[in-house]
Amino acid sequence: MIKNRITDMLGVQYPIVQAPMGWIARAQLASAVSNAGAMGIIETSSGQLDEVREEIGKMRRLTDKPFGVNVAQAFVRDPDIVKFVIDQGVKFVSTSAGDPTRYCGQLKEAGLTVFHVVPSLSAALKAVEAGVDGLIVEGGEGGGFKNPRDVSTMVLLPLVCSKVGVPVIGAGGIVDGATMAAAFALGAEGVQMGTRMVSAAESPVHENWKTAIVEAKETDTVFLNRFGPGPALRALRTEKTAAYEKDSPEGGVMAEFANALKLYFGGDMEASIALSGQVAGRIDSVRPVAEIIADTMREFAEVTAELGRKYGAA
Repeated sequence: MIKNRITDMLGVQYPIVQAPMGWIARAQLASAVSNAGAMGIIETSSGQLDEVREEIGKMRRLTDKPFGVNVAQAFVRDPDIVKFVIDQGVKFVSTSAGDPTRYCGQLKEAGLTVFHVVPSLSAALKAVEAGVDGLIVEGGEGGGFKNPRDVSTMVLLPLVCSKVGVPVIGAGGIVDGATMAAAFALGAEGVQMGTRMVSAAESPVHENWKTAIVEAKETDTVFLNRFGPGPALRALRTEKTAAYEKDSPEGGVMAEFANALKLYFGGDMEASIALSGQVAGRIDSVRPVAEIIADTMREFAEVTAELGRKYGAA
């Protein structure tokens, strides 16, 4: 076990958080993460709150361990989203893709622990000023929706950690115990995994997507929509996304997500955009969540101990 501010705040055995991928971060995956001692997260970015409510009900049947909910502000249209989250009885919320001042006060007044996802130092300072309990600092190599002015985890994480006092979860490029140890060396007290969880055995996505991650090289992602309109994003390289790397489609990249479910669950890798981080190039197999987390913690302990033996004070 690790005991630090993250484990204390989240009530988990291991300071590992599963990323809140739209349609993917639901009970099947999130319960496996929570049952393995980490923090499973249920998404709301799909906008399907009736389904999300059902998924939270499933979570309570599948696990008695802590889990959280993410509010991706740019993608949630329900004006009562805060009440929705509070009514679910969860204790941990991550907010993202929007202004941290929008919901933080209401959530904290209801007794929830609030972390905000940030892609830059200025965003981190704004979130701390808003009163968040902690930060998820996400480097540009991570998959999904990104700041168009992307900064790598290796640069962003230590910069933010040097300027704030709240606990930090590192995200972007995290896939195993060695990368977790690296994040801790840079100041983090926890890590978030996205692409590694998309490719897990319990992930609900089609096997074609998992296979594409396993077969991907480290150069097989593209950074799309750097110049807008809308958010930038990092995705797996396919014929479709390679064509959009220089020129966005008519109507914008975001219009492609109208067909997301054909890719996510139908397996048509050209139907939409398969969000993925560069760390896909380090994933070589589909593995159960419990195995991923156990091996991550084992390797984390081995790496940190070996560094201490090699470089610790005499």
